[in-house]
Amino acid sequence: MRSRRSFSLITGLALVLMCAALPALLSPTSAASAERPARASATGQSPQLQKGLVILVQFPDVKHSVERAAVQHRFYKQLNGYVQEMSYGRVKIVGDVTAKWYTLGYPISHYQISPRNLEVDRTRVRNLIEDAINAAEPDVDFSKLAFVAILLGARREEYGMIGLCGYPGMLGWTADKACQTRSGKIIPGGVAIFCYDAHPGTLFHDVAHILGGVEGGRRRLPCLYDHDLQAKPGPLRETFLGALINMGFWDPMSCHYYKRNAPPPGISSWTKLRLNWIAPAQIKVAKRGETKEIMLGPLEDGGSETLVVKVPVSEKTYYLIENRQPIGFDRNLPGSGVLIMYADDTVAECRQGKAPVRLINADSSVPQLEGAAFDMGKKESFVDEKNAVKIRLMEKVGNSYRISVSH
Repeated sequence: MRSRRSFSLITGLALVLMCAALPALLSPTSAASAERPARASATGQSPQLQKGLVILVQFPDVKHSVERAAVQHRFYKQLNGYVQEMSYGRVKIVGDVTAKWYTLGYPISHYQISPRNLEVDRTRVRNLIEDAINAAEPDVDFSKLAFVAILLGARREEYGMIGLCGYPGMLGWTADKACQTRSGKIIPGGVAIFCYDAHPGTLFHDVAHILGGVEGGRRRLPCLYDHDLQAKPGPLRETFLGALINMGFWDPMSCHYYKRNAPPPGISSWTKLRLNWIAPAQIKVAKRGETKEIMLGPLEDGGSETLVVKVPVSEKTYYLIENRQPIGFDRNLPGSGVLIMYADDTVAECRQGKAPVRLINADSSVPQLEGAAFDMGKKESFVDEKNAVKIRLMEKVGNSYRISVSH
């Protein structure tokens, strides 16, 4: 065993994406369906550029036929188009893919990991990241990167997981745990690992962990599926679906995708707020002791006067109200209507039955929160008697809802 520069490890959750594999990197049809025209910046200003680097890594005992151009297209066309749409033009993903594939000195079995979050050998994750960045270091400048993605010339079945975030994530999320090269250069932002058959929603999920960053020793953007439930034994896909108890299919930070042959759905207002992608003027706050009538526009429409309503319950807890309509990437949701979420900023990760955000389920008879949306002619109101919060849908006007909020 060769010597390595040691990575310190802290107890952290594996950011594991256990959705079924999608060979979309090699599928022109899938690639086209995931694209949308880039949105102009909602602020009228130039978008913030997030520069990435994709390191192509292969193993001596695994064959593949992935072309560099396909990887370039996946990250800087598809992923960028999604990010620009979700951020209302505020953020743009730019960058490059290494000019060559770096063949590591060990077979893939040296790096293979368990598909169960809590069973992952983090040393193997550390070793793969270290070997990849050390191989690429002579050819690249890491100093100005927002993120590094290691793209494996291997499928999920060969590596063990379809994608994960090494930092901030499996290797911890404090600044002193950041990845660095053998020569001691810090990798800014973070590092994610993907198999080549990763779905576009998987790419966003782990890159978003990096873009969200770390605040107060916590990831600003954690996974929204339940880690303990995901770690239970059983068929991988079925087990993962059983872990979608918080946000279901309404945010790729929870589900990664709703239908495997379709693009990911749009992200929730909670995720957008954590990424600072909603302008303060488009957030309406319903203060205690008042009743407000608000016209709530579709979350996908950055031109809406109001994109989200916040109802504070305490200093760290609050409700969020958003409107999801089948436009843009929200065509890929299980339904449409008004979503009501309960958020608790004291919770860092989705473990032990707790979550930083959770949907209020309008129809619990529909499994996996697919019936969570409130709508006219269905369930039109929600009451939290303990906290004196009342939310009522009054009418739908086009794709918007006029709602009443009293607190």
